[in-house]
Amino acid sequence: MGRARAGTTFAREIWFRCTNRIYGPGTRTRPWTWIGDERIAIGSIPTPASLLVLAREGVTHVVNCRAHLQTTFSQDLSAEKQLFGAANVAVAPMWDHGRHQPPAKWADAAEMAARWLEEDPHARVLIHCQRGRRRSMMVAYAVLRLRGRAPEVAAQELLENRHEGRIVPAYRRAIEDWLASRPAGVHGMIGRG
Repeated sequence: MGRARAGTTFAREIWFRCTNRIYGPGTRTRPWTWIGDERIAIGSIPTPASLLVLAREGVTHVVNCRAHLQTTFSQDLSAEKQLFGAANVAVAPMWDHGRHQPPAKWADAAEMAARWLEEDPHARVLIHCQRGRRRSMMVAYAVLRLRGRAPEVAAQELLENRHEGRIVPAYRRAIEDWLASRPAGVHGMIGRG
């Protein structure tokens, strides 16, 4: 059983390397950007080489914001779980279509990331999608809101640091509607700063 699993892991690694060349991060966006003095980085899909650099740079947790079909094809999610541990990787499986994103797709991942940062002062979280422009910005916005940033402060902090990023109005509304629908006190720090 161990050898079969090792063979599967090796095959996934090879597949990840190959597909990353075809369907990788692109060249028009930075691989990742740290957001101010937060311990959050926003980035594009990691390459096999950049995953190792991220780990050396202190990334401890990952939120993958790519759709299931994308992660199945590319095997990036499998590589992230293998390197960082399955308990340290959250998934927000979304396509980037510019319309309302239901909380069932991203809310658990945003809450996990906020919890990692709250509970571990050494946690450093990479939030990525394909190019690090829209879906990862959405989840990072939700994390900042959960960590107490006011809407305009969260948006400004993200846009000032991740210049290629965009905050899609429909995505932002989905987050604000979700936050407004939660019982009082559930998101504790919301509204400060």
